[in-house]
Amino acid sequence: MTYIRSHKGVHPEFGDRVWIDPSAVVIGDVVLGEDCSVWPMTTIRGDMHRIRIGKRCSIQDGSVCHITHAGPYNPDGWPLIVGDDVTVGHKALLHGCTIGSRVLVGMGTIIMDGARVDDEVIIAAGTLVPPGKHLESGYLYRGSPVRQARELTQEERDFFTYTASNYVRLKDEHRTDDP
Repeated sequence: MTYIRSHKGVHPEFGDRVWIDPSAVVIGDVVLGEDCSVWPMTTIRGDMHRIRIGKRCSIQDGSVCHITHAGPYNPDGWPLIVGDDVTVGHKALLHGCTIGSRVLVGMGTIIMDGARVDDEVIIAAGTLVPPGKHLESGYLYRGSPVRQARELTQEERDFFTYTASNYVRLKDEHRTDDP
């Protein structure tokens, strides 16, 4: 599988029932938890730091997941850490940030180096989360740069596990269809 590659002898690791579209690329120090899905044209590149993605996460079409390398301007670098039940919308860019569990990352969102997103957050489509920004649990965020918009409703909080489960079902259909 040329779309799953090692880097410097470090191979990606996958939990049970992970599905990766053949047009996606996963490289290096990457761990995907069980029931994750990686959709067409996505890149997950752990070549200069680690990437850890929890259980039941969906990284959708055209997204880029990368890290911040360690160097003279940032001695420790920033890994990319994603919790459980996270839905990452199409063409999102996650770069050296930490995302909690039960988070919805809207389409086209950019989350930069050292940013921290707590559990149970919705980030609206097209949002820019600048380096080092902290998004607190229980809110909808939007804008460029990001700003807190309002508290989440209970219905929105319930949606996190619904959408994660929905993408688990969909990736299982794709796994069944694959030869």
